[in-house]
Amino acid sequence: MFKILKYSIFDLLRSRWSYVYFFFYLILGYVLLFLNNDLNKGLLTLMQIIIVLTPLIGTIFGIMYYYNSREFTELLLAQPIKRNKIFLGQYLGISLSLTLSFVLGLGIPFAVYGLFRSALIFDFSLLLLIGAFLNFIFVALAYNIALSTENKIKGFGYAILVWLFMAVVYDGIFMILLMKYQEYPLEKFSLIAVMTNPIDLSRILILLKSDTSALLGITGAIFNQFFGSSIGMLASLGALSAWVVFPVLNFVRKAKKKDF
Repeated sequence: MFKILKYSIFDLLRSRWSYVYFFFYLILGYVLLFLNNDLNKGLLTLMQIIIVLTPLIGTIFGIMYYYNSREFTELLLAQPIKRNKIFLGQYLGISLSLTLSFVLGLGIPFAVYGLFRSALIFDFSLLLLIGAFLNFIFVALAYNIALSTENKIKGFGYAILVWLFMAVVYDGIFMILLMKYQEYPLEKFSLIAVMTNPIDLSRILILLKSDTSALLGITGAIFNQFFGSSIGMLASLGALSAWVVFPVLNFVRKAKKKDF
């Protein structure tokens, strides 16, 4: 598995898209810090962008890599190598290379502007951790979709729909339900609903670290009471970890049964 992981990482590092991804975050970090001239405001703006953009890039990279390397994957399957090692190696290679580009792209401009000597180091570390989780989650979801769909166009379409649902549609449905049943106690429902969407959960964790959490009113107070505690933070990280583990186990199971 480690040889496949190493090959996948070096293969992606040779790709120009990895450098485009790295330079995009590098330029974005410099521009936001230059325009705001305030680490706190720049970090908050960057948080809102990453919550939407990182899952989209992870989804596209994951499904693109699977379809483009399908012939090489079939060649590996003809060798005496376990299927789970092949697909786990490829998955980890994609996820780690994306995370490396993401961390370096954001870390360099913020290091230059002195973030690591400020009080915002914890918030920035949380941002990097959440971005890494979103990379691993949506690459795993992309592999699940690709292994379920032979048609490349349909695979891309389903992947975009999954991202669109979690990033936009889910919030709309959630808000409609909150408005329709506002007479009922919805505290537990709200917490469960947030935990079942990794993008929403990441957004709440980031939002509660800013002053804008006060605008959420009673809902914000409930979220702050739970997610702001040590137990809530551990539960949130556990939920994000589950969003990584279960899709990975599912696509490994599919890969074992799939007829290539």
